[in-house]
Amino acid sequence: MVFTSRDQHREGYEEETAGFQTGFAQRPAVVFAASSADDVVAAVAYAAAAGLPVGVQATGHGLPGAVEGGVLVSTRRMDGVRVDAGARTARIEAGVRWGAVMEAAAPHGLAPLSGSAPGVGAVSYTLGGGLGLLGREFGYAADHVRAVELVTADARLRRVTTESDPKLFWGLLGGGHTLGVVTALEIGLVPVSRLYAGALAFDGGVVDPATVLRAYAQWTATVPDTLTSSFAAVAFPDLPMFPEAVRGRYVVSVRVVFTGDAAEGERLVAPLRAVGPVLSDSLREMPYTESGSVFSEPDVPHAYYGDSAVLRELDVPAGAELLALTGPGASVMCVVQINHLGGALAKEPDVPNAVPHRDGRYLVRLLSAVAGTDLATVRAHYARVLAVVEPWTTGRSVNFAFGGAAYGAEGLYGPDTRKRLAALKGHYDPANLFRRNYGV
Repeated sequence: MVFTSRDQHREGYEEETAGFQTGFAQRPAVVFAASSADDVVAAVAYAAAAGLPVGVQATGHGLPGAVEGGVLVSTRRMDGVRVDAGARTARIEAGVRWGAVMEAAAPHGLAPLSGSAPGVGAVSYTLGGGLGLLGREFGYAADHVRAVELVTADARLRRVTTESDPKLFWGLLGGGHTLGVVTALEIGLVPVSRLYAGALAFDGGVVDPATVLRAYAQWTATVPDTLTSSFAAVAFPDLPMFPEAVRGRYVVSVRVVFTGDAAEGERLVAPLRAVGPVLSDSLREMPYTESGSVFSEPDVPHAYYGDSAVLRELDVPAGAELLALTGPGASVMCVVQINHLGGALAKEPDVPNAVPHRDGRYLVRLLSAVAGTDLATVRAHYARVLAVVEPWTTGRSVNFAFGGAAYGAEGLYGPDTRKRLAALKGHYDPANLFRRNYGV
């Protein structure tokens, strides 16, 4: 199906352009609602002939780049999943969400390297690197891709592997939708069926948040690579939309995902439980298919802005200052998350790719709702917050630059990676059809 801007007040156009991110309006001139790779070929051929930019929207939490007056390819109908249990692989189409992959893999005792929210689109997540629940044990999702199917700017459908085109394969994984429209991925699955996982939450009005952060920083220096975790802090407004248990509270929590047995998990988290009285404790054994409960992220579309900083180390005094700037007294409501990196995330994969900043040991993520909020105020506040950790910052994460932050290229890649991506861009998309190219 094809919709044009003349249809923008009709249900079909609005349905295709609406996404999970509601804070930034999209008004493409033409929308191709693709059901197959052939539909994507037709969309790219049309855009190339008309000299219009192309953006891609699947089912994820981000937005495509500059599609105002251009062509939007909606791939949400391309939702096929096929698991090869013997090879431990899955072929996933462009509109597939992680929850569907998890359900398809589970009967075989397998799991994908999915993220914290089952509703996130699997393909775009992976093209940006894919920092998942099992990252410290298995690395980035992009490290486990076997093949990429995409339509390049010449409207040609290609299957790209390390054997067929190692340079293009390298750039697609970590470079996002910058070199074509990816229609499917073949990904590796891992032999994980159950977890010891959940969250410990503290009332920041009872337990000093900086104390929890200090304990977390010390604790992460001791845990095995089979444990992936994050620290989070959010001052919940006293509004009825939030659960009563957290409404009006400053909640500080540690989320844990461990592939070992429950007894060892209990031993590992004991130092965290000793920090102080908990507001809630959801740590338990669970099937991998229930891993979304660890973070319990909202699944209702809303308006938000976000950015990030990859850190060489976590300086606790700087972290305490960051919490002070984003806590209950902040002018902008901020959700803060600090992911523990390292382990397999710090290693070069067997097949190299463009995922940057593997020297990072922590990732600071900021997220703010922007409905009814001046975006310039949010950006200015973020600048002050991220300046606190600037001495330890190596860059930003492609996966966690949301809203307007997604279009700024600074820090997303190191100079060598940017140079290589620019060369690929010049070869495969010399007319810059795919405009969201992160400065390359």
